[in-house]
Amino acid sequence: MTLLGKDFLLTNEWGKKLFFNYAKDMPIIDFHCHLNPKEIYENKNYANITRVWINEEHYGDHYKWRLMRANGVPEDLITGDGDDYEKFLAWAGTIEKAVGNPVYEWTHLELRRFFGIDEPLTRKNAPEVWKKANELLQTEDFKPRNLIKLSNVKAVCTTDDPASDLHYHKLLKKDERENGFRTLPAMRPDNLIQINKPTFAEYIKKLSEISGVEINSFRDLIKAMDQRFQFFSKMGGRLSDHSLLTYHYAEATDDELDAIMKKAEANEEVTGVEYDKWLTMFLEEMMKLNTKYNWTMQFHINSIRDLNHPMFKQLGQDTGYDAMGTQPDIVAHMQKLYTKMRDTNDIPKTIFYSLNPNDWMQLVTLMGCFLEGGKQRMQLGAAWWFNDTAEGMTTQLRDFAQQSLLPNFVGMLTDSRSFLSYPRHEYFRRVLCNFIGSLVEQERAPEDEEYLGKIVQDIAYNNAYNYFGFFDDATPAELFAKHENPFQY
Repeated sequence: MTLLGKDFLLTNEWGKKLFFNYAKDMPIIDFHCHLNPKEIYENKNYANITRVWINEEHYGDHYKWRLMRANGVPEDLITGDGDDYEKFLAWAGTIEKAVGNPVYEWTHLELRRFFGIDEPLTRKNAPEVWKKANELLQTEDFKPRNLIKLSNVKAVCTTDDPASDLHYHKLLKKDERENGFRTLPAMRPDNLIQINKPTFAEYIKKLSEISGVEINSFRDLIKAMDQRFQFFSKMGGRLSDHSLLTYHYAEATDDELDAIMKKAEANEEVTGVEYDKWLTMFLEEMMKLNTKYNWTMQFHINSIRDLNHPMFKQLGQDTGYDAMGTQPDIVAHMQKLYTKMRDTNDIPKTIFYSLNPNDWMQLVTLMGCFLEGGKQRMQLGAAWWFNDTAEGMTTQLRDFAQQSLLPNFVGMLTDSRSFLSYPRHEYFRRVLCNFIGSLVEQERAPEDEEYLGKIVQDIAYNNAYNYFGFFDDATPAELFAKHENPFQY
């Protein structure tokens, strides 16, 4: 059998029918990613495949880095200043051993879909792959904007700090008709959640300056955030994103919050209880603002970061030293938050992601308690990070289907820093079609192609289009030309 052949991940006839007839050509709305808007705007070709695959100037692919370390590759050929070709050879030697890992499948999907390279990447054929890929990377089609366009992407939501001036978003907004897609900001207030950082006071000053609100208290801070919600909304923003490594519900008065804020600004240690109070009351205000502006609030919970302290000091965050969190009662504390906010009708549209799949059933049943006010306002988000596998996706789809209405699911996102990551949507769509096809084979779903095809297309694109409101001012057809799908299956 061929690696990643035509029927890759499709093990039943109904799954094949649904994928090829309904799913594969649907456009993409990438509503959560870490692409750099500056790179989209500048639209420069990459020097070589190492720079787009393993590490660029300011970031890299920590999925690959973890595997390279597992294969004994020295750090100078991972995150260091080693030669780009030597880094690529080290990656080729690593990917040979990654069978069964989703990165193995993603890597070969990208080689096939973008570069037309069908054979498995090995240390032996790495020189030929390097040559062919690098030649293509210098062409017009491989500039960032065209990689997005040719992947049939209609909207990209980057991850942006509230204090950002969104300079490159402003520039890209002028070009969106020509680009054929929208680049939209999504707010992530990590710097107001991680208040124990020594840079907190400096950040408050920056937020004060850009918002025009003098911040001397917690209530001043919320006024400043209201201004930032207004600004992001004018730039097309419709989502916020909140990373909760741990969470314990604890209420506090404004006086207590002001005292905690002053401690953080003075770089004094904020105790665990004080942090819980700050986080709870900050999240309550963020829920109110998301509700006020009709945004969708995303929660990424139960991860643990930077476990390797010496390597964190050397390389910084997001370099491959994070793991699945294990707070067993984190959803119980979120239940308290949502119960309180329902009393004042301040629950926004919400997508829950947890890095620990033990939380998924708790989350999907929690969301079922707060569904008033619109179609599937609460969502169990796509399988995230370490769960971003065929098996993890299937589990997430099963849990959503069994406890809510899977046909209302807003579907997949890349959560990636790479412009070559869009085949992950194909990967997800194959898993989705296979899952629904298996229900037909088990006589648990009807043999109705039109009915099932609509479900697949809704999850692939239509639900996200309707849920987020990125195109409320016009239809995609009015704004953007249709681009033929260049991928061969």
